[in-house]
Amino acid sequence: MESDAHTPQRIAQSGSRHLAITWADGHESRYEVRALRLACACAECVDEWTGRERLDDANVPADVAPVRIQPVGRYAIQIEWSDGHATGIYPFRRLRELCACAACRPAGLL
Repeated sequence: MESDAHTPQRIAQSGSRHLAITWADGHESRYEVRALRLACACAECVDEWTGRERLDDANVPADVAPVRIQPVGRYAIQIEWSDGHATGIYPFRRLRELCACAACRPAGLL
């Protein structure tokens, strides 16, 4: 069973360039949407055997945005992006690990 830190209570657009997730433990994470697109870990974006990133940042438009967000079971979301990419699954645990706020990334631990 997932902990409250990995259980989203609310997922919503926050302004034009951010996605916000409120977690069951009360924490709110805000993600810049292009950074989420660049963090896709699907087989198209990351080599399955070597773990080497395949996605070229220059090929992702600066204004990329989620077109649709769908739940994947009780453990992840799948985001369809405005650049046509739709194969990435973002597990809740990984999304929480990607949170870049000061509480999640204390000074010196980046």
